[in-house]
Amino acid sequence: MDKYASVILGCMIVGIGIAFVSPDGEIREEPFFALFWASIIGAIAIIIYSSYSARKKQREANKQRKKFKK
Repeated sequence: MDKYASVILGCMIVGIGIAFVSPDGEIREEPFFALFWASIIGAIAIIIYSSYSARKKQREANKQRKKFKK
């Protein structure tokens, strides 16, 4: 996972906590569900994108290795 995706993923995880904790430090009676689900969906999207890009890089490396092997 590249550093930009890691930073955004960290912000998403912090957003999940913010959805449930009020600025006073107490747990909210009615949490911000929109913020919670947006953070969950964003984190899932970042994980899927990073695994896709890593798999794509691995395929390219395998093609290069097979190309020079012959």
